[in-house]
Amino acid sequence: MQTLTRNQERVVLPSTDTPTDYYNIQADLGERLPPPLDPQTRQPANPATLERIFAKELIRQEISGERYVPIPEEVRDAYIRIGRPTPLVRAARLERLLDTPAQIYYKAEYLSPTGSHKPNTAIPQAYYNNKQGIERIVTESGAGQWGSALAMSSAFFGLKCQVYMVRVSYNQKPGRRTMMETYGARVSASPSTETKYGQSLLAEDPNHPGTLGIAITEALEDTVTHEDTRYCLGSVLNHVLMHQSIIGLETKKQLDSIGVTPDIIAGCIGGGSNFAGLAYPFIGEKLKGRLDADFVAVEPKAVPSTTRGVYRYDFGDSGEMTPLLKMYTVGHKYLSPPIHSGGLRYHGKAPSLCYLIDRKVVRSVAYHQNEVFQAARTFARAEGMIPAPETAHVIKYVIDEAENCKKTGERKVILFNNCGHGLLDLKAYEDFLAGKLVDYEPGGIDLSYLPSVS
Repeated sequence: MQTLTRNQERVVLPSTDTPTDYYNIQADLGERLPPPLDPQTRQPANPATLERIFAKELIRQEISGERYVPIPEEVRDAYIRIGRPTPLVRAARLERLLDTPAQIYYKAEYLSPTGSHKPNTAIPQAYYNNKQGIERIVTESGAGQWGSALAMSSAFFGLKCQVYMVRVSYNQKPGRRTMMETYGARVSASPSTETKYGQSLLAEDPNHPGTLGIAITEALEDTVTHEDTRYCLGSVLNHVLMHQSIIGLETKKQLDSIGVTPDIIAGCIGGGSNFAGLAYPFIGEKLKGRLDADFVAVEPKAVPSTTRGVYRYDFGDSGEMTPLLKMYTVGHKYLSPPIHSGGLRYHGKAPSLCYLIDRKVVRSVAYHQNEVFQAARTFARAEGMIPAPETAHVIKYVIDEAENCKKTGERKVILFNNCGHGLLDLKAYEDFLAGKLVDYEPGGIDLSYLPSVS
């Protein structure tokens, strides 16, 4: 193995290098993405109809074809105050443990105050709602990382915040709930008794574990029944993924500073925001013929949207309140098993990511939770940090690829997004160490009820 110099082990940019613009991949796709459809007319949805749900500026960003969108100075200042730019770290101890010729780098997004990459979009969403005069914002959350980030950002900009947290995660992760409440948010287990949709599900099953699709429906119902309220989304839509692009923009600058070019860029996918945040600025280079790299998205076998689902129009939520989105999906009524990776328990994926998978620009793989926790333990023992269950999925892939490099002798550079810490997920590790984790097989996936779109 080569001897590492100090600047190769940990690359830190000054705060002045925090990006001033977001990168919008829609500018480089060569064609427009399949548009969201009105579920009644099956025609492209009018963006103006979404103004009752989202802040106006977020809708403008959602449909923008501009390559770069300026970051407001107040938002950039908030980024810097919570620790941007984040370090790029070489996992040298993991390389030595695996005895691999591969070089492994990760972007340390777990160093944010809430422990994940989610503040990158929570901060601008809270900012734009505040500027519009909105008083209250509502969202859903799976594992609680997104809810924590939006709760913090709401406190920054003086907004009330309501979070519908998937019930199984609400029970598994009381620390996340406490974090949100400390920031001033109100947190409800979903399905809840606070919405008509939640009440209907609890009437059928009082112990319903919930899903992200259900929590989205509850958040939307809450939004449209309170005039002072707008909805915020933590993944899937284009404006969210665009905000996350600051991860990849920083990483490109960091790799350039040490003369390193990645061969593989990887991330876990639930909705797609952390993978896109790291990968999209690099995919933009690949689409222009400037980079020859593989892009790998990793999901759980328990919710195999891109590895076993279909690429077609579907609702983004279980209660059928959203527009129809063209995406890989296992169906909006799919009951996600109660795996510990709550942030990956979503039936669909971001339309732009699905487009890239369909065009073979990105490929996806899937793993069971026991094997990803084994990989996470290996990583923790080598590198010191305990990753979130979601991040553990991409770590499993990275370790497999590094071990393959050992067999072939290839000196690939592997880059991944270390998108969250697991310090509020220790119950999951406790269950893993005690041999209590279940590897759920989804079995047959019924897609017969999906809406028909010609």
